[in-house]
Amino acid sequence: MDSLTPEERSKRMAMVRGKDTRPEMIVRRLVHGLGYRYRLHSRTLPGHPDLVFASRGKVIFVHGCFWHRHRKGCPLTRMPKSRLEFWRPKLEENQRRDRRTRKALREQGWDYLIIWECQVTDARKLTRRIREYLG
Repeated sequence: MDSLTPEERSKRMAMVRGKDTRPEMIVRRLVHGLGYRYRLHSRTLPGHPDLVFASRGKVIFVHGCFWHRHRKGCPLTRMPKSRLEFWRPKLEENQRRDRRTRKALREQGWDYLIIWECQVTDARKLTRRIREYLG
């Protein structure tokens, strides 16, 4: 049973952002600070990657652990306690869509990096990973 009324739930879900999330902004500031330049949310590429480095043929996705189902041990990947008949298929479809997106990007010759929401807290590790990826 949901602890919120349908109106309260709708209002809360409307506040969930798809772009310019806190983890994405952390990654964007870090990448820019490292001297890399990029485009945002290219509508011409599968999955509309968060950061696009066209001259390098690389993209970065900043995924929320809950919405994109990070690994089982991640505390942010918990399953909701109510309305499982709604949430389970929705979250599984998100994973299937992500797999299709990655496949389509590879087929078009793009390389991708996924940064998970829980990984943005360790700036040193994240910096090293981005430098290794972008070269």
